[in-house]
Amino acid sequence: MLDVLRRIVQEVSGAEDLAGALALVVQRVRHAMNADACSVYLLDHDARHYVLMATDGLNSEAVGRLRVPLGAGLISLVGERKEPVNLDNAHTHDRFQIFPEINEEQFHAFLGVPIVHRRSPLGILVVRHRSARKFESDEEAFLVTMASQLAGAIAHAEIAGDVAKLVEHHARIDYSLDGLPGAPGVVVGTALVVYPSADLDAVPDRTVDDPVAEVAVFTAAVERTRAEIEYFSQQLGSIARDDRALFDAYLMMLNSDSLIGKTIARIQQGSWASGALRDTIRDHVRAFNEMDDPYLRERASDVRDLGRRILMAIQSGERRAPPYPEKTILVGDEITATMLAEVPRDKLCGIVSVRGSSLSHVAILAHAMGVPAVVGVDDLPVSRVDRCEMVVDGYRGRIYISPRAGVRQEYQRLAREEAQLAAGLEELRDLPSRTPDDRDVHLYANTGLIADLTPSLSSGAEGIGLYRTEFPFMVRERFPSEDEQQETYRQILEAFAPRPVVLRTLDIGGDKSLSYFPIKEDNPFLGWRGIRVTLDHPEIFLVQLRAMMRASRGLDNLHILLPMISQIGEVDEALKLIDRAFAELCAEGEPLARPKIGMMIEVPSTLFLMDRLAPKVDFFSVGTNDLTQYLLAVDRNNSRVASLYDALHPAVIAALAHVVAQAERHGKPVSVCGEMAGDPYAAPILIGLGVRSLSMSSASLLRVKWVVRSISYERCRAIARHALQLSDARSVRDFLEEELETAGLGELVKARR
Repeated sequence: MLDVLRRIVQEVSGAEDLAGALALVVQRVRHAMNADACSVYLLDHDARHYVLMATDGLNSEAVGRLRVPLGAGLISLVGERKEPVNLDNAHTHDRFQIFPEINEEQFHAFLGVPIVHRRSPLGILVVRHRSARKFESDEEAFLVTMASQLAGAIAHAEIAGDVAKLVEHHARIDYSLDGLPGAPGVVVGTALVVYPSADLDAVPDRTVDDPVAEVAVFTAAVERTRAEIEYFSQQLGSIARDDRALFDAYLMMLNSDSLIGKTIARIQQGSWASGALRDTIRDHVRAFNEMDDPYLRERASDVRDLGRRILMAIQSGERRAPPYPEKTILVGDEITATMLAEVPRDKLCGIVSVRGSSLSHVAILAHAMGVPAVVGVDDLPVSRVDRCEMVVDGYRGRIYISPRAGVRQEYQRLAREEAQLAAGLEELRDLPSRTPDDRDVHLYANTGLIADLTPSLSSGAEGIGLYRTEFPFMVRERFPSEDEQQETYRQILEAFAPRPVVLRTLDIGGDKSLSYFPIKEDNPFLGWRGIRVTLDHPEIFLVQLRAMMRASRGLDNLHILLPMISQIGEVDEALKLIDRAFAELCAEGEPLARPKIGMMIEVPSTLFLMDRLAPKVDFFSVGTNDLTQYLLAVDRNNSRVASLYDALHPAVIAALAHVVAQAERHGKPVSVCGEMAGDPYAAPILIGLGVRSLSMSSASLLRVKWVVRSISYERCRAIARHALQLSDARSVRDFLEEELETAGLGELVKARR
């Protein structure tokens, strides 16, 4: 489905104007969905009409002339509801209205989705069938995705969608890079870069000891490519010579010194054939892209195609696979199951992937194999790290490249102690999370993985404190349909029933993007993310809310959490949509109980609004990762300032104290999620501040339970009071180390050091 979307967007990007673009959209969407008609209506705000702007299947003479008044017909109904309207027989609906100009009487099935940009309705995208049958859920999801792709383009009166060009990475490799935790564990090993076949951009830097032999490899590949192209040209001998010009151009390039000679020169300087070819093709493509002549600029794609053909010939030649290091850390832009399978199991010890999320296939495989993994390392210059020594910290989602001796030794020690500590904590699994003076502290699991259900259940978690619903969105090529979402949420709710499950609404933006709904911003963490996205796209938000509530039928353990709240109006708008989704489901006969609604405390502005926010929600959840970086003005993924990021900064502790006090005044429970909740160092402070619920990764739960059962609540209160008086995070950590050692938790201190 993503390929279809991309093809449509790429074709539309070449349209000369908006009218031509919309004409292409309706043609391509109709074909992709095998519909009998597809149309686009745009809203004329001043005239208060929807105007038919393009159609394929209805009367084309009505384009630009048919105007549907607001409040009239099914077109207006879609705009009013701001969500898909899917009818098997539109004629029977009480809002159906005949517009003779477009000859729509013969069409029965109707699917309309709103085109919304930043909360403003722009228009309606509609597909129709002659037969009376409801469109399938995947068809509906496709059309919703298509409409969302068009929203920004229409708002700016142009169609955007050209694939962004890959920019060569020249940044210095720092000693550490942060990604996302893929699978728990730590390891020190040697990076081996792997890449898919015929992908020039993924080819790593690699040197050779025998340039003469490598030149022979390259020239043999060129000859195989030349023979292949000559064969293709002969196969097309019956067509005109001009139509075979591309093959002639390829043959000319294969004989040119600028392509072949420069590649050989790079090999003679020590590069392997694939890397030398990559750099030469990159130079040629750059040169063509800088030309003024549009025809010549288009030839850049021909150069890349030829480069891929030569690379395939190199890869298909008689070459030995590089020897796998004894402790291989597999590194790539995207790691596949086949790549993992090629590595001898006794040598694979770690995985690092530029792409992916904690729910990506490689993360699931790494979990199953017990191999530490870090995914989503966006800044990693893959081509430069081949054969480098590397540390993989799957707990923190961090890697170290060519680490200093001290870092290497620390992680080697940590790996040994982790194994010993994990074995010793198993006996705590079924014991209550209670302080020695009988203060209960509820421990919940954070997850976004269906694969994490078993580890979360077996860890002793009392429920799910944070389920990141964006992960099921991130692994698809389109927005998941309501039925698909409901199925996922039902698995989570059923697995933990009757224990509570907190589902956070879609939280994209920042460092979490969807391939089919890209958000490109200069400062994404202060940009369009979280609740801002979903309120601007109620058609997406309402589908998710309905899916959540339908999934909770008969279980009643659903709690809904709203992310990235920064002002009261956002809560009010979200609650209206929640009430609407609940009322719709009740009207449809769904036997539901209204779920509890909570909001995340992540943005500093909410600290000063809690008196007015508390009456509107049922609970608060503190997202310490974002709250810390916003309070301290530190991007924790920026290596230049990462050392300034610390959730144990006294200002963060003071903010948490304020949140707990305000929540208690209003009788609203407050939990803490994020890295701080799973940090054994932070546990005494959080407990001492009055936090009664902590949510963390299942891998951290037994360590935190050990702290809870070892330090009394009264002592935790004293620790929190003292920490609030300290001047910086380092002083707080030093103080906590002493307290943990005094409490007999020295092994935790040793592991963190």
